[in-house]
Amino acid sequence: MLLGVVGWIVLGIIAGFIASKMVSLRGDDPKMGICLAAIGALIGGWLYSLFSGSAVTSFNAKSLLFAAVAAVVVLVAFHAWRWKAA
Repeated sequence: MLLGVVGWIVLGIIAGFIASKMVSLRGDDPKMGICLAAIGALIGGWLYSLFSGSAVTSFNAKSLLFAAVAAVVVLVAFHAWRWKAA
């Protein structure tokens, strides 16, 4: 179980780094984007395990993919919200 959660976090950090290069940060600290993506990956992985009914395993490619997509969605949504608020 712990390895799956750690995998989601690592994948979120990697996805956050890649997405932070694609999304205009508009002066934000890149570390914030990476942390947001890691949080999004945790939420995405948790939602996948909740909806699929499969337990967190040491490696589940579908949950890792879902976590990566969620990380990018959270990062893009945050920057879109921040851009609209500014």
